[in-house]
Amino acid sequence: MVERFNLIATSLRGQEPLAATELGELLRSLGDENPSINMTRIAGLLTANTSLDPFNVIEQVRTILEKEPWRISYLMRLIPIEEVVETRPERVAEAVKKLASKIPENATYRVTVEKRHTKLSSREIIEAAASNVDRKVSLENPEWIVLIEVLGGATGIAVIKPEQILSTTKQTNP
Repeated sequence: MVERFNLIATSLRGQEPLAATELGELLRSLGDENPSINMTRIAGLLTANTSLDPFNVIEQVRTILEKEPWRISYLMRLIPIEEVVETRPERVAEAVKKLASKIPENATYRVTVEKRHTKLSSREIIEAAASNVDRKVSLENPEWIVLIEVLGGATGIAVIKPEQILSTTKQTNP
């Protein structure tokens, strides 16, 4: 059984417990009474399963960062996740196929792979994902990103615009 999550959060190594507490408090303040926050085996990486829309969470946290930046000390990045699958190229391809229709016909995209604790090559993962996206590729300045976050046996996937990843260390995101 693959772990369920719809947010990935990063922190500095060793700060995971503080980041987990901070993320839980943020999610509760936004209306999720019982968010599930998990520290992974990967240093500096947390997963969360929230009842809230992860894209709305990122927008609301962005507003908090602008108005009350002191509320966020330990979280470095928040990444929305739309599908979680077993880490196998065919599972990644199936999930990307479901999500790829979000990319408008004339838009550009790139596949970005962040992989941890897997023997699969980035190339294998990218080829599986790209096989189901019939859009123009732009490696330098894509309008959309097919984001594939490999966390050992579980892989989180999202089709997002670059600004939908929140970096707390930069006020303006790419």
